[in-house]
Amino acid sequence: MNPYKDTYYNKENKYAIIMAGGTGTRFWPKGTSKTPKQFLDIDNSGETLIQKTFRRLEGIFDITKIFIVTNAAYKNIVRKQLPQVPEENIILEPIGRNTAPCIGLSCLYIENFNPQAQVLAIPADQLTRNIKEFQEVVKSGLNFVEKHDGIVTIGINPTKPETGYGYIQYVTDEKIESKEVKIPVYKVKTFAEKPTLEIAKAFLKSGDFLWNAGMFIFRVSVMLQEIKMHLPELYDSLQKIKKNLYSKDFNKILEQVFSQVKSISIDYGVMEKSNCVYTIKGDFDWSDVGSWDEIYNLSKKDSNNNVLQGMTVMINSKNCYVVNEQRVTAVVGCEDLIIVDTDNGLLVCKRGESQSVREVVDYLRRKGYDQFI
Repeated sequence: MNPYKDTYYNKENKYAIIMAGGTGTRFWPKGTSKTPKQFLDIDNSGETLIQKTFRRLEGIFDITKIFIVTNAAYKNIVRKQLPQVPEENIILEPIGRNTAPCIGLSCLYIENFNPQAQVLAIPADQLTRNIKEFQEVVKSGLNFVEKHDGIVTIGINPTKPETGYGYIQYVTDEKIESKEVKIPVYKVKTFAEKPTLEIAKAFLKSGDFLWNAGMFIFRVSVMLQEIKMHLPELYDSLQKIKKNLYSKDFNKILEQVFSQVKSISIDYGVMEKSNCVYTIKGDFDWSDVGSWDEIYNLSKKDSNNNVLQGMTVMINSKNCYVVNEQRVTAVVGCEDLIIVDTDNGLLVCKRGESQSVREVVDYLRRKGYDQFI
């Protein structure tokens, strides 16, 4: 029996899933397995990324219909950072298994409230500056899936030949719009992995490619049917979980089943195989905040093109990103550096090389220095 059905079931059947289970390796030493990127105030704004994500959704979804999916280890930090979220809306994964199992598990909960619910699934660790435009895109996508048996992925109009993002190619002459769907929806032709610079330039020149933002809009019934079709083993596992969703042994069964589930993204598992995938263009200022370099690019610079946080002394230095949490950091005669100093460790990195920070974490893990990661 579902003890929350009477509370959550009403005429408004729009739900959101915030995917917040990532362990984080690209923002060491500030981001660690105990406090990964989504729980950091990464841009020194006074809000963490998950708090920003939640705030973007408040104008669209009732607070009781926003679910947070995270690792069981992060329950307390979610409760602390988002105290307004009902505790029963925090879905805890015993182990991370990527976005397909994450979305599938979330659908089981929402299916109990309304199997025809329209859902937005969104990562917790992205930045979006134009909230109004973002909300208009989401509303159009939700209205589309209410009437159509499709999955909509939000694509971002590319502003440069970015090699760090995946791409979506859409069919330009298959445009769907209506009074309810104010922003056009297009049929997806194909997905492309992170390209080389030359291929990224060709994508932009062609005019029919968008950045893949990893945000999905769908009806619960449609997503579960697509998982059943393209990921039958995952679907069978979800059915085992569903049978015990509110039983006294639920946590034990969830851990047993989830430990055997294959780790796979919704992109690989469903989106690239499905024949009912659409995209809607987002013109809002968006970033998946994938590296310290990207934080530098997004941040306001001083007269020497430096970005500084904490007590910092800069002498004859420019084009640097410097963060320290306690002590003074002095930088003399340096250019194009990323310096992040915390109690956990010190990172000194050439700008343009910060994607390799994850290799530092891999090295520390291999050496058994888990206390630093």
